[in-house]
Amino acid sequence: MSFSIRSASLARLGLAASLIALTAFPLAAQETAPAAPAAAAAAPVDPAKVVATVNGQDITEADITLAESDLGAQFGRLPPEQRRAAALSSIIEIRLLAAQAAEKGLDKDAEFQRRMAFLTQRALHGEMVEKEVAGKLTDADIRARYDKEIAAQPPVNEVHARHILVKTKEEAEAIIKKLDGGEDFQKLANENTTDPSGKTSGGDLGYFGPGQMVPEFEKAALALEVGKYTKEPVQTQFGWHVIRVEDKRAQQPPAFDQVKEEVRSLLIREKYIELVKGIRGAAKVDIADPELKKAIEAIEASK
Repeated sequence: MSFSIRSASLARLGLAASLIALTAFPLAAQETAPAAPAAAAAAPVDPAKVVATVNGQDITEADITLAESDLGAQFGRLPPEQRRAAALSSIIEIRLLAAQAAEKGLDKDAEFQRRMAFLTQRALHGEMVEKEVAGKLTDADIRARYDKEIAAQPPVNEVHARHILVKTKEEAEAIIKKLDGGEDFQKLANENTTDPSGKTSGGDLGYFGPGQMVPEFEKAALALEVGKYTKEPVQTQFGWHVIRVEDKRAQQPPAFDQVKEEVRSLLIREKYIELVKGIRGAAKVDIADPELKKAIEAIEASK
């Protein structure tokens, strides 16, 4: 149960809260995030190359690429070699049904026209974010923000600890007496702990810092000096612990490559909000419903 005593709200990266505060980010802006890199670079293809025709209308490589991107969630579980065929199949079906819909006059329906207008505006919104926000970010911008966040972090110490977890206080007190008598902590951990992973590692928990363990355990461990163990059992929701601290060190920040995409997302969010505020400030927006207007103003004020 060593994994259980770690707090559910881990912050192991150690960056400022703003670095991972990516909530309330507009959907279209999130959609501009780059896809995971392919395992190997694919050979370049001509986007204008015709792959198939439907009733005389060409389907090109560019069409397939667009379908794979737009319908990616539907193809997520397919093997890579099947995704291209699935994309082409989807395009064929879309073209055929769209033609039938137009013949029936469905494109003239008022609700359809409203939906098309919204989808066009949404696509343009996403294009604006991609070209004017995400597309203008450089690696130098991301690195500068990373360096700024790391520099702003106060020094944080972390400890390397071991523990022996037992069910009762009496069991823990008996183990402490054995430690006082000179018995080896790791040997006692292997023999007595109820933590499955600790039975073969001498109760080793590795390094952890503030916020990574349940409060009672963390407080006791961080207060110990190196080489010392708790003289009184420590109770948590998991049982009774005897804790020993093996080492203390300054917590190391995450490597740039480890959090690069998180920093990039943060910068996109900030620059997106800045762009919207500038455009909205020059626009005339009237909201008839007083309660809705109040709610919108609260959302804007929180950005």
